[in-house]
Amino acid sequence: MSAATSRSAEAARPAGRLLFSLFATCAIAVLATPACAHDAKPTAAMPQGWTYPFSCCSGYDCREVSQTSISERPDGYVIKGTGEVVAYSDKRIKNSPDGEYHWCSVAGSNDGKTICLFVPPSSY
Repeated sequence: MSAATSRSAEAARPAGRLLFSLFATCAIAVLATPACAHDAKPTAAMPQGWTYPFSCCSGYDCREVSQTSISERPDGYVIKGTGEVVAYSDKRIKNSPDGEYHWCSVAGSNDGKTICLFVPPSSY
């Protein structure tokens, strides 16, 4: 091995370490960024909108639904699209700050797995 080849190999090691360190630092920064919940759209009652709790939406699982897509019966709220019944005493039931229904289900799917259901207070 010549002296020139030996020197270029030695020079490449610190550059490789630098690139690895830079990549590792960027990966840590991205993964350590705090997760943020997403916002409900503004309404007349809440012109600034409001933020869904992260525990309900994971950043993308919640959306406003029409009043006709949720009904009530003696044993709880019924999600009409899936037939799921969420009992009135269920911890997933939350008060809706804007007086509209908001449904949070797994990845925004319509599979009937409710994470949270925001319902208008009875005064609306």
